Amino acid sequence: MAHANGAPDDGDADGAWRFFPYDEPYPNQEAAMSGIADALDDERNVLLEGATGTGKTISALVPALSYAREHDKTVVITTNVHQQMRQFVEDARAITREEAIRAVVFRGKSSMCHIDVGFQECQTLRDTTRSIVEKESDKAELSEQAQSLLDGMREGESGAADARSAVTDELDSIDDELEELKEGNYCEHYYNNLARNTDEFFQWLFDDVRTPDEIFEYAGKQNLCGYELLKEGMEGIDLVVCNYHHLLDPMIREQFFRWLDRDPDDVITVFDEAHNIESAARDHASRALTENTLESAMNELEDEDDSRAESARNVIGTFLDSLRDSYEEAFGFGEREQVGENWYDLSIANQGRRDDLTMEFLQSYEGRGIDVEVELALQLGKQLDEQYEDAYKNGEATTRKECQTLQAANFIADWTEMGGELGRHPMLSVRRDGGTDEIYGRAELYTCIPREVTKELFEEVHASILMSATLRPFDVTEGTLGLKNPVTMAYGLEYPEENRRTFSVSLPALFSSERDEPSTQETIEGMLADAATFTPGNTLVFFPSYAEAERYHERLRANPDVDAELFLDEPGVRAEELRREFVGKDGAVLLTSLWGTLAEGVSFDGDDARTVVVVGVPYPHLSERLEAVQDAYDRAYRGKKDAGWRYAVEIPTIRKTRQALGRVIRAPDDFGVRVLADKRYTRESSSMGKYGVRGSFPVEERAEMVDIAPNKLKFAMLNFYNDRDAYDGDPPRP
Repeated sequence: MAHANGAPDDGDADGAWRFFPYDEPYPNQEAAMSGIADALDDERNVLLEGATGTGKTISALVPALSYAREHDKTVVITTNVHQQMRQFVEDARAITREEAIRAVVFRGKSSMCHIDVGFQECQTLRDTTRSIVEKESDKAELSEQAQSLLDGMREGESGAADARSAVTDELDSIDDELEELKEGNYCEHYYNNLARNTDEFFQWLFDDVRTPDEIFEYAGKQNLCGYELLKEGMEGIDLVVCNYHHLLDPMIREQFFRWLDRDPDDVITVFDEAHNIESAARDHASRALTENTLESAMNELEDEDDSRAESARNVIGTFLDSLRDSYEEAFGFGEREQVGENWYDLSIANQGRRDDLTMEFLQSYEGRGIDVEVELALQLGKQLDEQYEDAYKNGEATTRKECQTLQAANFIADWTEMGGELGRHPMLSVRRDGGTDEIYGRAELYTCIPREVTKELFEEVHASILMSATLRPFDVTEGTLGLKNPVTMAYGLEYPEENRRTFSVSLPALFSSERDEPSTQETIEGMLADAATFTPGNTLVFFPSYAEAERYHERLRANPDVDAELFLDEPGVRAEELRREFVGKDGAVLLTSLWGTLAEGVSFDGDDARTVVVVGVPYPHLSERLEAVQDAYDRAYRGKKDAGWRYAVEIPTIRKTRQALGRVIRAPDDFGVRVLADKRYTRESSSMGKYGVRGSFPVEERAEMVDIAPNKLKFAMLNFYNDRDAYDGDPPRP
């Protein structure tokens, strides 16, 4: 039996299917929703892998919203991909057409502020503005009392005159306080939020699912603060769409749940593109402090006569000198000249003992004790920060000054306490100031294993649903994120198998030495020329680096057999503009790095990209950070062979490769060819040890890989596309 919208009836008229917004589910969608509903009943997390375009979002939202409605909870769905955020809004709007739910799309304050102030300034302005409104309310109430007492005096009431005198004295005091507050800094937009009736705004807000840009524009026209109104309207909401950092940053998450008026156990989280959680959580957990901040702290302390200032200057100054000495010592021959305007990592780590910066700091320090003087610096920093707060609040300063001493002391405390912990890797980086051409440094506590951020989140909420087209192997995802016994589901590409071909081309293994061989380059160039010629539409080509993409862009430009228009994606260029130009062409070729922004979260539909080619196995650039992550996983998973390599290198690389392959075949009637060009993808890779990657693909994807010689690819593509009448006119001649 089915509902009017075509969805299967689970026998419960108030069941989850009432939220289903489309005519009928994709294959396996019903099974996914049923499994998720059971997991939510059991308060278990879910790992859901499903191919692109198979309805993962709706599969998660329908049972999650149903469970939340029945048990008075809120669903928070989050992503770090802008295109997916837009898709969430469309899905949420579709759901509201079926069932009345209250949904909001939340974005950070910085992009929604009408007066462009920072977080601390906003907090101060908000407090002052609220005080003004409260004082005005008190004044109105007292004025009413004074008028009432005046009427009593006229009627001869006993004691009315004395009472009115006391009230007018209080009124005078409030007038003085109001005058003082209004001489300071406050926010007119937030004032209007508090002083006006905002029912019309909330009526408009919940008439549909509004984007942050729509809220900003609507509120701006009425001189209101849409961000603060949005926070106010989130209490007890059914569905929130937001960015990763609202959940992954512990401090923001605590505030976020407070705005929802929910305990963590009353929240169900849904993460899209969940293969990105690891790197996002690592960024949130890492801490850094620049030489400039340390210098600013020393300048801040220069004229302080507080008894704690000497200790603060001593410990912060010693750390600053140690930072400078450490990076000067770490420079290798000619390395200083290589430093540009991007951060450049220098090695300071040591096997079996603390890093060079810490050792330099400990050996150089002379004083009452690092812990004692850091604590005194923290105390003084907090006092200075309160003074800056008061100065801005009272209008003595036009901006809310940040306390550099407090920042420096907090970081030094963390550095000395946590720098030797498992999963924390001390780093030292330098960059060149574009204005002065001077080099300055940065100390960083790099977090190698992110589960210290994610484990707490997944334990405190009711349940989490993690979705991606590339979550497998599930045991690696469980381990890196700290998930305990999740429900796992995997649904492959459900579209007709005859509409796709995956070829593993037996090129030599493209290690760095092989990539420079002239014969290898000639073979790759010929294979790419064939792919472009025999694709009825556009071709996407991914390389391990931008340098390799540029190399073959130049070779194909010089190849007389290549008639296609060529596009090169380069670092620092807006990829979305390039994508739009590329998809407007027919028969074009786009060459890019697999580690760029076009390998995932970007849609290429139909002829926008009929063929995708991945050249080589795109291992990430070998760096100290990557080695630190490998080492941390090796130490965390002692006894697991090659655990560091598998967790830090192999699995992330294969996930990126699978994401790139997912740029084609985006709908049930779509078709296309995926090419993996390197013998490490072929059956021959079984004899290559840990460097053979075919076995790291899910079993059903391996079953579709067809090994082929480079010079045979064009015939295979011709046969595939010709069978689908894909060529406009006569097919190309091989």
